[in-house]
Amino acid sequence: MGQFEGKVAVVTGGASGIGEAIVKELAAGGAKVVVADRDKAGTDRVVAAIKAAGGVASGFTIDVTSPEQNAAMVAFAVDTFGRLNLAVNNAGIGGPSAPTGEYPLDGWKAVIDINLNGVFYGMRYEIPALLKSGGGAIVNMASILGSVGFANAVAYTSAKHALLGMTKVAAMEYAAKGVRINAVGPGFIDTPLLSKNLDANTLKYIAGLHPIQRLGKPEEVSALACFLLSDRASFITGSYHLVDGGYVTQ
Repeated sequence: MGQFEGKVAVVTGGASGIGEAIVKELAAGGAKVVVADRDKAGTDRVVAAIKAAGGVASGFTIDVTSPEQNAAMVAFAVDTFGRLNLAVNNAGIGGPSAPTGEYPLDGWKAVIDINLNGVFYGMRYEIPALLKSGGGAIVNMASILGSVGFANAVAYTSAKHALLGMTKVAAMEYAAKGVRINAVGPGFIDTPLLSKNLDANTLKYIAGLHPIQRLGKPEEVSALACFLLSDRASFITGSYHLVDGGYVTQ
């Protein structure tokens, strides 16, 4: 039996990149997974791939900036699979690149709404469902920019710093009730978020910022996230775990 046999999970941003890697690993481990994303075509593709591999998954189209849609996502998981045990709040965007004094106001709002408010709305409805299931685990997707700064990325950096505080508070509140909540901090990962927005020279430069001298792979982040979701991490909560090729050691 897989380590997630009998578990039900939801993953936001599950239609590509890190989220896709996580839903596939969870499903391969026996979990029934709700793949939640605003990209319905991508969600359908990932769900089909999981089913073709013998797993169990269902798609849910969501705008994570909506509290009501987060509530509906959790209700969908419970209605479809009977309960909720695991959640990964992974949906996020990079946002505009500009100095703080010139940062577009609409860009600030979009990044904070998705990267911070979306995680809060997710936990707001996931936690009660986990409690009804007798406990469980949540992973919030942060970033190396949850602990260091990055020029021209004030909205993204601010959201990820705040996400860590939110994770710690929620972990404290629910630790004794059987719900573990942790954050993962990837370095720059080879996902569509990077490859579709940056040219080859910029990608090479960013890879060189890591002591390991390459970009990370989505599966390398998934390995850490799925460990934290598993019973093997039963004494870990309220923590922030880097998977960054040494970036933050500098």
